[in-house]
Amino acid sequence: MTVGTVLFDLDGTLVDSLEDLTDAVNHMLAGFGKAALSPASVRLLVGRGARNLVQRALDTLSPDHIERGLELFVGFNSAHIADKSQLYPGVRELLDTLTTHGIRMAIISNKQEALSRLILETLGIEGYFTTICGGDSFPEMKPSPLPLLRLMERFGVPPGDAVMVGDSINDIQAGRGAGIATIGCTWGYGELEGLREADHLAASCNEVAEIISGRR
Repeated sequence: MTVGTVLFDLDGTLVDSLEDLTDAVNHMLAGFGKAALSPASVRLLVGRGARNLVQRALDTLSPDHIERGLELFVGFNSAHIADKSQLYPGVRELLDTLTTHGIRMAIISNKQEALSRLILETLGIEGYFTTICGGDSFPEMKPSPLPLLRLMERFGVPPGDAVMVGDSINDIQAGRGAGIATIGCTWGYGELEGLREADHLAASCNEVAEIISGRR
């Protein structure tokens, strides 16, 4: 594979943020007098943005409850964005390698754009990315291909020159819908079954680099 643009998912792909997300969810649940959830339970709820996460964690369709829960979740997560979060092994080396080869990189996450920027800045890797897009940056979020198509249009990039790298079915479906190659990262939050349609599977950041460089 030879590409000039790599589109990265964030949570579960570059950053292991599950413990901080769990703390934010449980802070929100406490505000409603509800029992705390385990990280394993929260892991099953992430991937479709904060509103969806809050709605599913509260198990409610009440707009008022969802809005209040979203306020509690985002407020806590913003204040504790990387208390426990950390880069997955090899992420910085991967980003350095791609930068050295002149490959443009962007983030397309379903996390809110402001929170995406905040965690990238806090972990010291924001500067690697030409563009950072979140779940509220476009009218639709992954698995819709719209964010990928809009970004490639902005860059003037044809589908054959880009690859989507992510850990969940949302990333793979968005990439396939946009007509670009996909790399499924098996170390993240997504189930392996959800990655089965990816063009490539990677078990480490080094394998991602090898796939992109054509060495694997």
